[in-house]
Amino acid sequence: MEQNNITQVHGITPQQLRENILADVRTELKEIILNFQPKKQPEYLTRKEVAKILKVSLVTLSDWNKKGVLKPYRLGNLIRYKSSELETALISINSKIN
Repeated sequence: MEQNNITQVHGITPQQLRENILADVRTELKEIILNFQPKKQPEYLTRKEVAKILKVSLVTLSDWNKKGVLKPYRLGNLIRYKSSELETALISINSKIN
């Protein structure tokens, strides 16, 4: 048995209803666009790049890996570091020195 749903709107023309709905949808879309932040992919750096940035040798870098100062990520046989974590590591290194 089919049911027919009927919605009645009084005091407004179909064109006015359409315009009101479109205006509200546009307003919501503008708000979404203003608040939209695309997800930023993490940037991975090689051991040599990190050593150059931190101005240390690869041996020191390996030592810091073992001590937990830096967090290396393994991608197959490769070791990479997140560039976003380097600043945190520098703060950690400086606090241990002082």
